[in-house]
Amino acid sequence: MPTSPILQPVIALVLWTFVMWAWLYATRIPAIAAAKKPMDPTMTAADLNAVIPARVRWKADNYNHLHEQPTLFYAVAITLAVAGAGAGWNLWLAWTYVTIRVVHSLVQALGNVILVRFSVFMVGSVVLLILSVRAAMAVFGV
Repeated sequence: MPTSPILQPVIALVLWTFVMWAWLYATRIPAIAAAKKPMDPTMTAADLNAVIPARVRWKADNYNHLHEQPTLFYAVAITLAVAGAGAGWNLWLAWTYVTIRVVHSLVQALGNVILVRFSVFMVGSVVLLILSVRAAMAVFGV
């Protein structure tokens, strides 16, 4: 059975999530070691965030963000693949969404300018909304 091309951006975003996972640990582990504070198992996330620099925390924050809205993208893209509508404009929108999420990650991880990050997030949200509407049209035969 041939696979739908829309699964390519799905896997690309999954792989990008693992890039952020590696980046968060590559910065977090040295920051924890440099803090020279014992890692108590009763520490909360807030306690940990208080001992590591914000620039380190941003990578972990973004990794967490990649488990939020993108889950909707995965559902929509897989729905489009199953519905046989994973090419053309839907494929273009999917790659656009993935590109925007990578840009969002880089904005957050490297400088975290909130207004820029919010703007990128909103553009990605609109792209995902359009893709979702197109998926609804494919599923409901509109």
